[in-house]
Amino acid sequence: MITYQIEKTIPIEEFKELLIQSTLGERRPIEDDDRLQKMLDFGNLLVTARDNGKLVGISRALTDFAFCTYLSDLAVDRDYQKQGIGTELIRQTKLASPMARLILLAAPAAIGYYPKIGMTKYEHCFLLDDVNNLNK
Repeated sequence: MITYQIEKTIPIEEFKELLIQSTLGERRPIEDDDRLQKMLDFGNLLVTARDNGKLVGISRALTDFAFCTYLSDLAVDRDYQKQGIGTELIRQTKLASPMARLILLAAPAAIGYYPKIGMTKYEHCFLLDDVNNLNK
């Protein structure tokens, strides 16, 4: 049976393994343990899905619990996908911060998933990876 809970943190090895098993590791710095540890340390809302203790899903978010919750990582082990775990992780994340608007950036392969579960797509998003690209 899958159980969902809010956890303060999880071991970096467990996080890394789930990123790899979910394919999210293709877009996360799994080779850089320092960055992964900071991701765990400074995300302030971590919702996990476990199957008899085994981590099978995670929602890692940053929130002020009032206006905005940014869901940075949503990962479900490939062997557990298409069972509603991702949707429930999103639900539990939203329930933990009900007044805040939940925002996420979709992986290219998941763009069609979010509207199917009731999320609204917005076109107005901008990214800045390198501060040197910012005009003065």
